[in-house]
Amino acid sequence: MSESFVRFFGLSESPFSKEIPDSDLWLPPSKHELVEEMCDAVHERSQVLLVGEPGAGKTCVLRALRHRLPQAGFRLTYCHNATLGRRDFYRQLCQALGLTPAATAAAVFYAISAHVENLGRERIHPVFLLDEAHLLHQDTLDHLHILANYEWDSRALLSLILVGLPDLKDRLELRKNRSLYSRIDRRLSIGPMTADDTSEYVRLRLGRAGCDRDLFTSEALTSLHEAAGSSLREIDRVATAALRESARRKKKLVERDVMARVIGDVKSDAD
Repeated sequence: MSESFVRFFGLSESPFSKEIPDSDLWLPPSKHELVEEMCDAVHERSQVLLVGEPGAGKTCVLRALRHRLPQAGFRLTYCHNATLGRRDFYRQLCQALGLTPAATAAAVFYAISAHVENLGRERIHPVFLLDEAHLLHQDTLDHLHILANYEWDSRALLSLILVGLPDLKDRLELRKNRSLYSRIDRRLSIGPMTADDTSEYVRLRLGRAGCDRDLFTSEALTSLHEAAGSSLREIDRVATAALRESARRKKKLVERDVMARVIGDVKSDAD
């Protein structure tokens, strides 16, 4: 508890840290629906596309999905380094699966395919979560539909979940990627948060840090929502800065003037 504002406001911890268990994640109603739809898709052994602006909560949705899916019957594998060429991408996937990467690209791909088929025989459905997928090399995108093709494309042994910025959908809609895009059954996007969502999120995070009262005025919350938009990451950053500034001024409430000062400083830093 090194932050001085934590002590000043009598909090048990920094309220807007990203270090939060999956079970304590907050999601607005629209994201609850997304998690439900993704869970349904995985149970149906389907492929999923999820896109959203930076900080909109894509990783929160994935963590909620991980928490919701039963461990029995599913095997989730998370890959976040999408900047690799096809061979190195599959080598990374091998390592994430606990396999020893082979020397050649063909051998690496065969090892992954055989692993997926073995899991199928054990009645375990593998789910590959490919984060930052808008950064995937074209040679990897050219090949991913083959990874989901088993027994002459007659069996669904694997679910791919491609997650990225809206640019990813634009890339997949190109003619050269239609073999992959046509196999994606669920094409989802994360919509914007409302002002009420922002207020609820701030109160919930403060409550989990031991605060049983409002620390932000309604005007400050409105300014916070307008400045951060739908980015949970920006809400965390600006709200933390506002708490620091209020503590520095010895004010027990974050008011509009403090928020205006903080938002101005954040914009200056961004410029």
